[in-house]
Amino acid sequence: MTGTYKIALAGNPNSGKSSLFNALTGLNQKVGNFPGVTVDKKTGRALIAPELQARIIDLPGTYSLYPKSADEYVAYEVLLNPAGKDRPDLTLVVADASNLKRNLLFCSQIIDLKLPVIIVLTMMDLARQRGTTIDVKGLEREMGVPVVVVNPRKNKGLTHLKKVIAQVQQSAFQPQNDFVPVATLATRAIKAVKELSGVESDYGALHLAFGVDKIEFLNNGQQAQIRLTLSQHEFHKGKIQAEEVMLRYERIGRIMQRTVVEESPLKKQLFTERLDKVLLHRVWGNVILLVILFLMFQCVFWLAEFPMGWIEGGFAWLQGSMAKWLPEAWWSDLLVNGLIAGIGGIAVFVPQIALLFGIITLLEDSGYMARISFLTDRLMRSAGLNGRSVMPLISGMACAIPAVMAARTIENRKERLITILVTPLMSCSARLPIYVILIALVIPDTMLLGVFKLQALVMMGLYLLGFFMALIVAKVMSLIMKNREHSIFLMELPVYRAPRWKNALITMYEKARIFVTDAGKVILVIALVLWALATYGPSGKMKVVEERYAALGLAHGGKLSVEQEEQKATDKLEQSYAGMLGKAIEPAIRPLGYDWKMGIALISSFAAREVFVGTMATLYSVGSADETSVPLRQKMANARRPDGTKVYTLATGLSLMIFYAFAMQCMSTIAIVKRETRSWKWPLVQLAYMTGMAYLAALLVYQVFK
Repeated sequence: MTGTYKIALAGNPNSGKSSLFNALTGLNQKVGNFPGVTVDKKTGRALIAPELQARIIDLPGTYSLYPKSADEYVAYEVLLNPAGKDRPDLTLVVADASNLKRNLLFCSQIIDLKLPVIIVLTMMDLARQRGTTIDVKGLEREMGVPVVVVNPRKNKGLTHLKKVIAQVQQSAFQPQNDFVPVATLATRAIKAVKELSGVESDYGALHLAFGVDKIEFLNNGQQAQIRLTLSQHEFHKGKIQAEEVMLRYERIGRIMQRTVVEESPLKKQLFTERLDKVLLHRVWGNVILLVILFLMFQCVFWLAEFPMGWIEGGFAWLQGSMAKWLPEAWWSDLLVNGLIAGIGGIAVFVPQIALLFGIITLLEDSGYMARISFLTDRLMRSAGLNGRSVMPLISGMACAIPAVMAARTIENRKERLITILVTPLMSCSARLPIYVILIALVIPDTMLLGVFKLQALVMMGLYLLGFFMALIVAKVMSLIMKNREHSIFLMELPVYRAPRWKNALITMYEKARIFVTDAGKVILVIALVLWALATYGPSGKMKVVEERYAALGLAHGGKLSVEQEEQKATDKLEQSYAGMLGKAIEPAIRPLGYDWKMGIALISSFAAREVFVGTMATLYSVGSADETSVPLRQKMANARRPDGTKVYTLATGLSLMIFYAFAMQCMSTIAIVKRETRSWKWPLVQLAYMTGMAYLAALLVYQVFK
């Protein structure tokens, strides 16, 4: 049979589901959103058999079919909705063999939805280390569905899994018997709900009865009818739910007795537990965390230095060559100083973006990222936040938008709101290009004690500054906002595993691609608009500049010197529409050490922080590209004020870094905060406090260091 076969990957968090997804799809994957929500939707394609192409959907991890967060509701709806476009033809339920009893609860629930199911056992090596032996054939017989053992990290068992998938697809297999007799729990109510909703399984109907008010695919009429039916049949949700879970665990217990042999409860201490004694130590754990963060930024600078230089040199050569070959015309100026300069401003930072995400992926893959949450839990509580706030803040190092959405897992409303309001203070990847170019400009490339790179230390300091400022602001907000709700932080720590380089490389490719295509489009459009604003101005003022330098050229034999050409380009830029805009706000930013060109960059980067670099690339290129074009960093380093002093001094560079560390320079984040809080009040509060704090902090830094 030919065609696309829909396969859903479901399972508990940390069960190996993402590893299996990457192993099956490789680079043939993409990330979007599920319809109507902002939860990530990872899909990919895999060739299962010569004539069987599969579309694989990686559902958010969940412990059971009783959802609590927005992510879990997405998995819930996909599996329950009989008419959904993501409804799977087959569900691969990924189960951790070392925590089999807990994982089998979710497996049994999906089996009772009467969906074709294959149980995929992962982490068998860890189960063996713990002295656990599993009779796979016996488990398959007891569960009534195929069971396949895989190790996706080492690509073991994938061929057999694909063979079983093909067999299930050809036979149209699906579970026949209920894992537990759910129909006996509420016979009349279940029958009525099935008739009203079109759901085929008794267990699916039972879940519609449990969550009738939150099921998106039911229309208002169906919801009203189901509520009336449940009232008529005296449906007691809490009692029935408890009875159902007890029945499942009773049968799972019997299955475990027949198919699983475990070593003595006094099992040997595993490597993970021994390592946690060091890495989670109250003192040494935090010291090790700081060392790991420093090494991460050291690598970002050291490893990215070479490809950055190649990209910079390549674009400088391309600009110079194009300026030499093309005739002088407005379209050639647009191409060289608008389009190519804008693309160069994007491409040069791809190595840092890719490396940062690659290292974060390796830390997450190894199991250490979860330990960072555990280590910082006490610190977060001292700032009036829940331990669950740690993950949104850590995610904020990548991008504030998904980080703000990740705060949905925080049940306490006050703590969730505070987390949303302070998350943008974390230095995201959009700030990285700004930090890199400014650090390279004003911080010496020297080593401290022969080991520590000064530039890497400054970079780490900026990230830590954002983190601790977020905690300070959170503490102040927690004192202002009153709320009597109390919450606890529970988190499962995954075992330590050797990180997979393939997974990191896939992530690096994906993040670099997203940066170039998504952020790049914004940067490029703004670069082209800026070129127009920086090239054209009021005809009278531009004519005066042209006439002045024409007369100067005649006085010097008909040709301007290189210095005079550069001054002419600067004067024209100053009289352009962009120059007028920069001059208008210059009085407000002059106390921070900024000139009018930086003012233009501050305004344009409100669309997205990383636009700052593209703006500077355009402003320093307009009217100045020739066959001797030089990289942007060199142009900025050579920039001089009218009195001959350097534009980018240590004081100015530090002031700019501090401003961008604190400022809310991102329209997309404002939009997502409005969406999450359902009010314009909080994003406006956020914009006001972050802009004010950024201005005052930048002013203080400049006045101290100038």
